[in-house]
Order: sequence, then C-alpha cells, then structure tokens
Amino acid sequence: MTTAPELRTPAAVTGSDLLAAYRSGPDRAFLTTPTRTLLAEGVHRAVEDPAEAARLLAAARPDGGRRLLVGAIPFAPGAPARLFVPERVRQAGPVPPPAGAPLPTGPTADGRWQRRPVPGPDGYRTAVAEAVRRLAGSGPLEKVVLARTLELTAPGGADLAAMAARLVHRDPHGYTFAVPAGGGATLIGASPELLVSRRGGRVVSNPLAGSAARSADPVEDRRRAEALLESAKDLGEHAFVVDAVRSALAPHCTDLAVPVRPTLLRTAAMWHLSSTVTGVLRDPATSALDLALALHPTPAVCGTPTALARDAIGELEPFDRGLYTGVVGWGDEHGDGEWVVTLRCAEADGDRLRLFAGAGIVAASDPELELAETAAKFGTFLQAVGMAGDR
Repeated sequence: MTTAPELRTPAAVTGSDLLAAYRSGPDRAFLTTPTRTLLAEGVHRAVEDPAEAARLLAAARPDGGRRLLVGAIPFAPGAPARLFVPERVRQAGPVPPPAGAPLPTGPTADGRWQRRPVPGPDGYRTAVAEAVRRLAGSGPLEKVVLARTLELTAPGGADLAAMAARLVHRDPHGYTFAVPAGGGATLIGASPELLVSRRGGRVVSNPLAGSAARSADPVEDRRRAEALLESAKDLGEHAFVVDAVRSALAPHCTDLAVPVRPTLLRTAAMWHLSSTVTGVLRDPATSALDLALALHPTPAVCGTPTALARDAIGELEPFDRGLYTGVVGWGDEHGDGEWVVTLRCAEADGDRLRLFAGAGIVAASDPELELAETAAKFGTFLQAVGMAGDR
C-alpha cells in the first residue's frame, strides 16, 4: 500500500503566503486556525465514511511517514463526508491580522447578485413559532436549532480566493476554511466555534451558544454584550450545550475542567457566550477525529434531545443542510487535529452561492428576534461579497 507524501514546507513560507496561493478546486483545501495554516493539494485518497477516516489515520501511525486528513463531515448521519488524504500539504503559522486598512470589497457589486431567501422571512417566523409551540408542550424537547439559507446567483459566481482572504482578515483569530464539497462545489466559511482540538494529551473544546449582533456604536455594542451575559434565555441555551460537551468528553478525558459561567467571545459581526472546556486524554489512541465524532452534533447546531431535535429540523426546514452545521478541519497520524463546527459558511457551485445561518430556539424564543439573529449572521458573508444586509 502506498503512503501519502510527507508534509514539506520551506521554513520561510508564511500563512499569508499559503493564503495567497489558494485557488479553489475539487482537490484543494485551505484551512487557517489560531495555531496554523494548511494548504492541501491533490487527492491521495478520498474518504466518505468518517469512521473509515479514523481507522485510516490510526493505521498510518507506525509507518514513519506523515499523513494528514482534511475536509468536512455533514450534519446528517449517514450522509457522505468530504474528507481526503492530500498528495501534498504545505503548512505554516497562522495568518497574521492585516497591518493596514481592511481589504477592499473588490469588483463585486451589490446589484450583480440576485438573492432568494429559503425560507423567506415570514416562513422562518412561522417555523420558529411552531418550534416554540412544541417546546412549550409537555414533551422532552428542550431546544431545536432552525436554519435558513440565502441563495445568491450571478454570472461567473464568486471569486473564492478573494473571499477567503477577506474572511481571514475579517476574523483573524477564527477558523477559516475552503474545502471541496462534492462535484465542483466548495464549502467556504469562517467559523468562530472550535468543536475540539487535540495536541498530545491535551483536549480543548470551545462551545458557543447564545448570540447577539454587534453594533457600530461602541456604547450600544457594549450594552448588547452586557445584556447577553445576563440573558436568562441565552444562558439557558448555553448551559444545554456545555452540559452536552461535558457528557461527551467525560468518557475520554480526565481532569475535565468546565467553567461555571460563560464569557464573551467577539467576532466582527457577533457577540457569543463562550466556555472553554479542557481535559487530559485517557487513552492516547483516541484521536481528535474520534472526539469530534463523539461530540457531533452538539445542541448548539441541532438541539436537545438530539434525535427529537433532528426530527423537528427535518419537518420545519425546507432544505437539506448538507455540510452546514457539520464538522470541518484536519487530523494527523499522531491523533492530533483541530475540528470546528461548520458555521458562517456558504456552498459555492458555479454561478450560485448558498449562505446558511441558524438560531437556537427555546421555549422563550421570539420569532422576530431569531430572524434578526440569522440576518446578522448572514452579515459576515454578505460583506465578503460586497453586499448589504438582508432579512
């Protein structure tokens, strides 16, 4: 059996160099995180089953060569993953924040794109109201995450390399990705949420749940942040997610440390309630990918209980999520890796760019406020393609 080539990157190559070298394609992937940047090219082996991917990496460890896996895992169980072992991988440190003014919007004009929300605002409000009705009943359903899409079309589609650069520089401390999504499509996005990382025996997960749109007015921005920290609805939503992460990691970790209260995480568009959960791996054979599969999906992207929330999503969302709210990242033959929740993303395919955004619905949710939250989350991508906000 052949093995994938070793990772070879000249010492002088930087994360910025790899970002500049990225071009979209079915055999190319770009990932940048707070710790590293990866540019993968060529498909040594494609993998559609995440469990097979975990076995493939484990089998590679004794052979002395470097092996890396990159790509994305879908939201729905049993749907094909888009994972591959690349022929060539270059890696460097993280992309530094821009030194000067923000990157220009570029040639994309607002009027160039046609847009269609699925569902529209009224349809989304109706779905949220129905979810609230079910949550207020006597059944066990406690939370359900409802998403919507915004389909953009324009001749020639989007310049994905330029979009990736804008997303990286907009949130340089986040997790930006551009990976094959099947056929000629590309999944591109900038997620704020680390599902799990493993480095040696150290495990870290950073669940986010509970959000508020940011404001250009510093006083109002601070008021929104402080209100989020005191919101009973958002604190309750956050607690669902943290409890699920604790339960999923407990069998795999010792010295599991879980914060008593969340803190605030800031992105360019949103405030999020954030908790950093850490632990020490019990079994060194457990990989970052194994942990990601144990955690996925969290209540932050599905709801709780998981099975009932999935059923509600299937009934109330009029589209297939695909890779959205799945997992995207990398893992190596040592078991190390970083896997993030696939949020703030779009699927680009030819002339079409399909954006996704969702909100966590609990019994106290207000349909109008949840609609506003999804509109704010669309903002990251709408700015990346030079468009104004959308309802």
